[in-house]
Amino acid sequence: MRDHSGSFSIDIHTHILPKTWPDLRERYGYAGFIRLEHHKPCAARMMMDDKFFREVQDNCWDPEVRKKECDQLHVDLQVLSTVPVMFSYWAKPEHTHDLSRILNDHIASVIHKYPQRFAGLGTLPMQDSDLAISELERCKDLGLLGVQIGTHVNDLNLDAPAIFSVLEAAQELNQCIFIHPWDMMGSKEMPKYWLPWLVGMPAETSRAIVSMIFGGVFERLPKLRVAFAHGGGSFPATIGRIEHGFTVRPDLCAVDNNVNPREYLNKFYLDSLVHDKTMLKYIVSLMGDENIILGSDYPFPLGEAEPGKLINEAGFSKRTREKLLSGNALRWLGVDKDYFRKKG
Repeated sequence: MRDHSGSFSIDIHTHILPKTWPDLRERYGYAGFIRLEHHKPCAARMMMDDKFFREVQDNCWDPEVRKKECDQLHVDLQVLSTVPVMFSYWAKPEHTHDLSRILNDHIASVIHKYPQRFAGLGTLPMQDSDLAISELERCKDLGLLGVQIGTHVNDLNLDAPAIFSVLEAAQELNQCIFIHPWDMMGSKEMPKYWLPWLVGMPAETSRAIVSMIFGGVFERLPKLRVAFAHGGGSFPATIGRIEHGFTVRPDLCAVDNNVNPREYLNKFYLDSLVHDKTMLKYIVSLMGDENIILGSDYPFPLGEAEPGKLINEAGFSKRTREKLLSGNALRWLGVDKDYFRKKG
């Protein structure tokens, strides 16, 4: 980062994969899962069956490479979570549960080996609330501080009763939630120009936030600590429209919760990944400087190449920078700075 004041920095939005895992098509008996094809040194292709999905480098699976890059970028601690395409909510629940265990065991092994450099978020078989809660409990036992879930679960938005039961369990277990877009709506209708990632992802995140607000999730679970990826997607830019819709059509918007949506702006967190100083200043102004957290989407190209650079160059006070770089992340994770120091 470009901050030489000695601020501690935590990047809550980073993704990791194991270097290898079992052939899931062979293990479960049907197609659609991701595999890694290590086609050259320090690089691999993510393949969905025989279809190319993404090229990744060894910083996606090698913690030593990650540590070295964190040192170069002055990132003190990364919060690890799986790549969202691995959620696999579409699969049979018992198979997603099995895959979740593989991924969660891997993240736990990394944070146990490098306890001062990494924290972990698990993944859950969200299509089955009982299995999801069981794995959530196991994630806590593994030492993970929370879980990452998708912006929807197949045909369910995040206000659905089955989803609520998992979120309620997270509150009871003191586990934080990171919500990341996946399986973007409208992808089949906009295949060109990378539109699912550029347009669909921001809409997905707004979909999740508004579903949770209108569904009364934040009202019923006031201690649940939730953070949303990509600066809240399109939500911050459309809060005026959302509030106006709530006011003029309460018969459609306020059916499950009659509290103005603007009242919840300090009830959840957004990461800082907006790629624009004006937008970063806007979301800090909108949400408050205690509700924005450094997030980079490391190690992927749509992320921030120098995590925290935008925060450090936006003209914030030292106190606000420290909140955005680490203070807010610690509160969201439910720990203090000494938690990681003591783990050494």
